[in-house]
Parts: sequence; structure tokens; C-alpha cells
Amino acid sequence: MRFDYLVLIGRFQPFHNGHHAVLRHALRLAEKVIVLTGSAGQPRTVRNPFNAGERAVMIRAAAGEDARRLLIKPLRDHLYSETLWVGDVQRLVAEALAEDGAPETATVGLIGRNKDGETSAYLAAFPQWELVDVQHTDVLSATELRAWLFSGEDGGLLMVKANVPEPVFGMLEAFRTSSPAYGQLAREDAFVRTYRQAWAVAPYSPTFVTADAVVVHSGHVLLVRRRAEPGRGLWALPGGFVNQNETVLEAAIRELHEETRLKIPRAVLRGSIKARQVFDHPGRSARGRTITHAFHFDFPSGELPRVRAADDADQVRWVPISEAMLMEEQVFEDHFHILEHFVGAA
Repeated sequence: MRFDYLVLIGRFQPFHNGHHAVLRHALRLAEKVIVLTGSAGQPRTVRNPFNAGERAVMIRAAAGEDARRLLIKPLRDHLYSETLWVGDVQRLVAEALAEDGAPETATVGLIGRNKDGETSAYLAAFPQWELVDVQHTDVLSATELRAWLFSGEDGGLLMVKANVPEPVFGMLEAFRTSSPAYGQLAREDAFVRTYRQAWAVAPYSPTFVTADAVVVHSGHVLLVRRRAEPGRGLWALPGGFVNQNETVLEAAIRELHEETRLKIPRAVLRGSIKARQVFDHPGRSARGRTITHAFHFDFPSGELPRVRAADDADQVRWVPISEAMLMEEQVFEDHFHILEHFVGAA
């Protein structure tokens, strides 16, 4: 074998035959494979329906007897800091090697599909590891498989079954028939499809502009729970779409008042702005290309103002920052990353 360890990074949503082919190739080249499951800690969405633990079970089930040669660790996203993400990868690999008792002379490589585009650009971020470039088996993509899984069509299940390892299909079928999360995700998928279809007649792909308010008061941050799709039941920053006759700051303050009934005057809010930032990750919203302008309103001390849920929110509360930084699996879209940007990691 050429390597003691090979590193395989992916989201595996779900783990399909293409992933399985790469894993089998890695096991032929290395004594052990370190698998990092990306987008760990995210809430269940159509794009990320399975948590890191469930994906680890999929991978081990597909590997069969070779599962003992796998070292699987969850990898968080850092949408707005590639440096932090690269650092996490390095840290997790070092942890896996230490836990496995690997000698300092152990040979480590990175395996992946080095194709054109941003999806494989990460492979160049680890020059310390020899790259093994491997092509996927010709199967449907994970995006296409998720679309079939949530379509509700009988033929969709056949398409899924033909493109994932048998043990994985058993897990997907159990998820479809037994998990209450499936129904919610299927409704969200239908909502997003309808939303996108409404804009399909536009002469060019639309770009939406939104504004969000990060209100920090006496060690607490103001969060709302979403009433409707997308992200129904998830916690979010107060915010929404920018109207034609207002600035992004005016939109942020308007949405803040509409959703929370916060009794802080506009002039006081304007004077409390500590920072502002644009967040524009292309995949931040399932509805389409959406760029948001977030404003950090800071009130260092004082009694927490009363708030009341209204408009698009079915609940609103002041959350201690220490608690909010542990809520990643409950937070809508990239709002956790926005909050993390302004208040810092726990």
C-alpha cells in the first residue's frame, strides 16, 4: 500500500455509489482512511437532511468488514473563512492520527475528484499531503438523489435504490417511512421548487437582497423562530427582504420592529451600530442567490427590553450568547455563521 492513511472529505448527503467507489479505491491504497463528514452541526434541511452521525453509520454500513479501517470525524462548515475550515481539517486529521497511535513517520495522502470548478478547489489547500485524483463512478449526484428522495414519486425510489449501496438504501427507506423529519423536509422541498418556478420566467436569474439585525443586549442576542417555510421551526436573526423604497439599514430596522416589536426607537438603533457586513455565500439560501447585509446593534448593559413575536415569527426570545453559540443545529441558513462573525466563537 502507498499510504498509511488517506483523507477523504465530503458531505455524503447521502453516501452514494460514487462515494463508495472512491472509498473502496482509498482502502486499496491505504491501511486506513480518515473520513471527514462535512457540514456537521447543520440543521436538517433539504440540502443537509442527515446529521454527521447518520452519515457515519451509512459509510460504515457500506464499507462492511472494512469499517474497522475507517476513522470518521465530523467537520463543521466555515462559510466565510476558508482559513478556519482548513485549520479544522488539519486539526481533525491530527486528532485521528493521535487517537490511532500513528507514528510520526506515517504517510498521509488526500483522495478526491480533482475536477474543474469551486467544488474541488479545496484539494489544493493541503500541499503537505500527496493528492490521489480519482474519478467518481457514473451515478446521479447527491443533489439529484435528494430531489428524487423528496419528490414522493414511486419512480424516484427506484432511482435512489439504483445509485446508493444497499445498506444505505435501507436507511433512506427507513428515514422516508418512519422519521417525522421526512415530511417536514418534503414540504420544504415542494415550497422551494414552487418558489423557484415562480422566477423561472425571469429573463435572467434573480439576485435577492435581504437585511438582518444582530441585536446584542447585556450578553444576550435576539432570535426569532420562523413560522413558515423555508426553515419552519428554526431560529433565525430578525430580517427579511429589502423593499424598493428603502435602504438596507432601513429594511433591517423595519424587519426587526415588525418581527419582535422591540421598543427601541429607530434613532437609538442607528446610534448603536457597532459593525456591519455583507454575507454572500452562493449557497446560503435554498430559494436562490440571496445576498444579505447584517447590522450588529450593541447595547452593553441594562435591562432586557420586552419583545413579542409578530409577522413571520412565531416566537422571539433573548438568548444568552453562550447558549446561542451552541445552537448551530437549530439555526436557519447561515445565520449561525453571521452571529459567530459578530460575537465570536464560544
